[in-house]
Amino acid sequence: IEEVRIIPKNNVYILEAVYEQEETTPEVNNRIAAIDIGLNNLAAVSSNCLDFQPFIVCGQAIKSCNQFYNKVRASLQSQLSKSQKSSRKIEALTLKCNNKVDYYLHTASRFIINQLVSQNITHLIIGKNENWKQNINLGSKTNQNFTNIPHARFIQQLEYKAKLVGIKVQIVEESYTSKCSFLDFEPIKKHEQYLGKRVKRGLFRSQSGKHYSADLNGSLNILRKVVGDSIFDRNSVER
Repeated sequence: IEEVRIIPKNNVYILEAVYEQEETTPEVNNRIAAIDIGLNNLAAVSSNCLDFQPFIVCGQAIKSCNQFYNKVRASLQSQLSKSQKSSRKIEALTLKCNNKVDYYLHTASRFIINQLVSQNITHLIIGKNENWKQNINLGSKTNQNFTNIPHARFIQQLEYKAKLVGIKVQIVEESYTSKCSFLDFEPIKKHEQYLGKRVKRGLFRSQSGKHYSADLNGSLNILRKVVGDSIFDRNSVER
C-alpha cells in the first residue's frame, strides 16, 4: 500500500487505500470488442468474432435509484425553509444514492471485463458522445423528471480495469453510429436518407427488413468506425 487517505465528504469520512499494480502487457490478436453506452441499456457489447455472444447490461437499476432519489429529495426540499438550501437528510440521501450508483457501475464494468477476458478479447473500443445527453425522462409522477447517468465515470472504470488485464482501450466519437445500418454496411456518416431505421424503442430494422437490437447496431458500428469493414465476414454477417 502506497498511502491511506481520509477524505471528508457530506458529513462522513471516506477512507481510500492507494496501491500500485503492474499493468499486463497487451497481447496482439484480431479479437476486438466494442461498447455502446446508453441509458436504459447501460452497455451493449459486440465483437468482430463469430464465436462471441453479444450481450447487453441493463441500466434500469441506475434509473430506478435516481428516480427514487429525485422523488424523496423533492419531498425533503419541500419541508425546508426558504433560507435553507439543503439538510442532513438530503445530504445523507445523496451520499446513499451516489454509493449505490457507483457500486452498480463497478459491478457492471467488472462483469464486462471478465466476459472480454474469457473470450480472449485484447482490444476494446468504447463509443463516446461529446455532447452526451445525460438526461432521461422518468415520467410525470415525480417533480424531478430527469436523471443523470455518470457515463464518464463508467468509462473510467472500464478503462482502468481493462488495462490491468492487458486489454488495449480506445475511445472513439460515436456520431451517426446509431443511425447507420450495420447489416447493410452503410458508411458511417450523415445521410439525407438512411438505409435502416429504429422502428421502436430498442429495435432497429435494416434495409432488407431484418430486426435486431438498436444498441447492438450502434456497438457494431462503433467497431466499424475504428477497424473498417474488412475485418468482418460479410457472408456470415448476412446469415
